[in-house]
Amino acid sequence: MYSILQVKSSIRVPPNLLSKDLREAVKTAVQKEFTGSIGKEGLFLLVIDVKEIGSGTIIPGDGAIYYETIFDVLTYKPLLQEIVDGEVSEVTEFGVFIRMGPIDGLVHVSQVMDDYVNYSNTGMLTGKESKRTLKVKDTVRARIIAVSLKSLKGTKIGLTMRQPGLGKHEWLEAEKVAAATPVKEKTERSKKPGKEKYSKKSEKK
Repeated sequence: MYSILQVKSSIRVPPNLLSKDLREAVKTAVQKEFTGSIGKEGLFLLVIDVKEIGSGTIIPGDGAIYYETIFDVLTYKPLLQEIVDGEVSEVTEFGVFIRMGPIDGLVHVSQVMDDYVNYSNTGMLTGKESKRTLKVKDTVRARIIAVSLKSLKGTKIGLTMRQPGLGKHEWLEAEKVAAATPVKEKTERSKKPGKEKYSKKSEKK
């Protein structure tokens, strides 16, 4: 889920930025410190605006100036049970990686579809019975079932596509069309007139 959060923090503005306009210098320092980092709020993507800049503080032995700053930042935090749309970025024997915005999640091979799945060396998963395929660049819909946000490289997102309304977009469209198509009533075939055999008992007069 994307969110815009307001954050208050003491921002270190290094000497090489002090010649710039103060707001520009502080925003550059905030972007360098926060963009791409992960906190309890999620992944920090972009500093949108600097709202307030307090008075600067100098620490002896440090040539930088520290400013108490309030700023708005765009974040992304994957939530358990959240439905996400994404694109297949990699296919492996153990599952597929889905690019969902700024990070990737993994759909284990057991969670791809309700079918036995085969992996080919061409980088494709194929359902044994359904013949459904999944490859790089395919767009899918999945549900988040596991989240671990320890660090940018250590982030692990588990996904599933084995629930109603989930899967490759192409499969979902086909299911929608099939559901909207009325079931044709079976009509009985009219029997062709044929010779009927009767057994007649001779009547005694």
